[in-house]
Amino acid sequence: MNRHGSPEATDREGRAVWFLRGVWRSFSIPGLVLVSAFIGFAGLAREAGLTLAQTVFMTGIVWALPAKVVLVGAVLSGNSLPAATFAVALSSVRLAPMVVALTPELRTEKTRPWVLYFLSHFVAVTSWVLAMESLRRVPRDMRTVYYAGLGSTLVLVNMAVVAVVFLVASRLPPQMSAALFFLTPVYFLTSLWGSARERAGHVAMVLGLAAGPVFHVLLPGFDLLAAGVIGGGLAYAWHRAQRRREFVG
Repeated sequence: MNRHGSPEATDREGRAVWFLRGVWRSFSIPGLVLVSAFIGFAGLAREAGLTLAQTVFMTGIVWALPAKVVLVGAVLSGNSLPAATFAVALSSVRLAPMVVALTPELRTEKTRPWVLYFLSHFVAVTSWVLAMESLRRVPRDMRTVYYAGLGSTLVLVNMAVVAVVFLVASRLPPQMSAALFFLTPVYFLTSLWGSARERAGHVAMVLGLAAGPVFHVLLPGFDLLAAGVIGGGLAYAWHRAQRRREFVG
């Protein structure tokens, strides 16, 4: 058997094909919505006084857009580093159930742990939704390669988009800059609302939106943290009460 007909060569070709299919999957309606949101994030970061290098680095390393919005909001509010770190960590905790749900779909008996750790970096609302919709049609031994193509493409494309928009933002008309700036909170709210599986998630968002302006006056500098913790805590208590009432009933 020649080199090109060996099982190893066939396996490499198969992995390349499924990686490219993952790349192609990222070019979708949710992917375009995500790009539009990162356009708004580039304007937000520029207005916050971040440099081009800092903004692009944040896009690749933090990745999940809500966490970056929280971090930039903390910078704008003048929060201390511990408060900003805690707020970003809290915003990212919501991704843990997504990782837990996605990992069994990717893992095989031969999958190395470091591969799963690396791929978990790409987990965010858009990549998770796209992957969970399509993984059932991907052979199990090709799923890590497929998700690597999907996740890495989303990250790299949006890093490029952020860099370009950051550079040209100053040349855009003020109305267009304002519209792009507004895309970020719109995407943030709609994506979280649509991805919430429990009514408690919607309750937490409503309470957080209502409490935000109040704590901005009462606790400036800690308003995001306070609104998130209190709104989320009240929503969790409401959820537990509802479950208890359904169980008793």
